[in-house]
This record gives sequence, structure tokens and C-alpha cells, in this order.
Amino acid sequence: MKNVGEQRASEVMLDDQAVSDYLLQHPDFFIRNARQTEQMVIPHPVRGTVSLVEWQLARQRNHITQLEEEITLLMEQATANHQLFDRLLALQGHLAAAPTLHDMLNRLHRWARELGLAGANVRLFSDKWRIGAPSDFTQLALSAQAFEAVRIQRLGKEQHYLGNLNGPELLLLLPQAKAIGSVAMSLMGERGDLGVLLFSSRDTQHYQSGMGTLLLQHLALMMPELLSRWIERA
Repeated sequence: MKNVGEQRASEVMLDDQAVSDYLLQHPDFFIRNARQTEQMVIPHPVRGTVSLVEWQLARQRNHITQLEEEITLLMEQATANHQLFDRLLALQGHLAAAPTLHDMLNRLHRWARELGLAGANVRLFSDKWRIGAPSDFTQLALSAQAFEAVRIQRLGKEQHYLGNLNGPELLLLLPQAKAIGSVAMSLMGERGDLGVLLFSSRDTQHYQSGMGTLLLQHLALMMPELLSRWIERA
């Protein structure tokens, strides 16, 4: 017969880890003790207690539900990406077919208007492109030095910004635009040093932080190649 000291030592050793280790080492435990297993009950926040079998089945159902939700989400994302690809491919072909730079920019602007936006604009950093006088593209020029304050304030280390701009920022980036509520702004080129692509909306809440930027990423990488048809890189 165990004395009190041995009994207490045995109780101390029999903790959660010891029980788990034992069950892992003896996977046939529940088979050998099927009747006792059926009699085990587990606390339940709603029903008070449930049997071990019910608890396990509930866990499996929850796991299956979670897997189904994840599969549904993946399918939705795949569908959205497919639609995005088709949309982007169509736009790229439409822009590439433009006979002049002016026409290409107009096509981009009209595409944005068809989406319910105020418009789309391209600004090119003047030290990266040959757009000085007597070029016909001087209106696209943007001083990288003048833009630096906007980049620090709005973009930080990111390539995209979605939200509002103040008066001086709008005057710098979109001097001809009126009643702009919010913008989606992307740095163009792999290193973000070629210029800025802007989509604008009159709705102050249309573009907000946290929205997806996948389409912007593709467009910001695509535009410099299209622009190079008419403008030389410096």
C-alpha cells in the first residue's frame, strides 16, 4: 500500500503532459477502454457536459466547416484574380493600340471614367525622361524633388497610397483637376523612380487605406513600357 508521500508524488507526476505522452505512446488506449471512453464527459459552455465522442465529433465538424470556408475563399480569390487578369489584359491591348501618346492617355482616362472615377493621370519625373522643351510632353513633367515631401508624407516606404490629398498636394500632382475627393497613387517602375500614376474620385471615401492594390501594381509596372514608345528615358 502506498504511503501519503508516494501518493502525492504520483499525483504531481500525473500532469497534462504526462497524460498526453502516455496516450501518444499507447494509441490503442481508447480501443482497450471503449466502455470507459463512452462514459467520459467534458465540460461544455452551453450544454453543461458532453460525451468525449460528441466533443470529438463537434471538433471535426468545426474543422470541416473551417476548411470549407478556406476553400470558398480561395475559389473567390481565384475568380477575382482571373477577372482582374482579363480586365488588365484588355486594357493593355487597348492602350498598346493607341496611335499617339495623347490618344493613349485619353484611353486610360476614359477607362477610368467608365469605372465611375473622375479620371486617370500620369506624371513623369523630369530627371528620368526626356520631356523638357521643346518636347510636346512637358505637361507630364513632375519634379522628383518637389514630390519628395508628398512621398514621405503619404507613401513612406510603400509603392501605393489610397486616401485623401490636401490642397497643395493636389495642386502639385493634379493642377487641372477639380473637386477631387480621394486618390489612388502609385509609383511607376520596379523601383518606383519613374513617375506617378493617379486615379482620382470625387468621393472622399472611394479610396481608403487597406483596399487592395493588385491592379495598381500591375498598371504601375506596365505604364513605363507603354510610355517608352513615345518618350525616351533620360
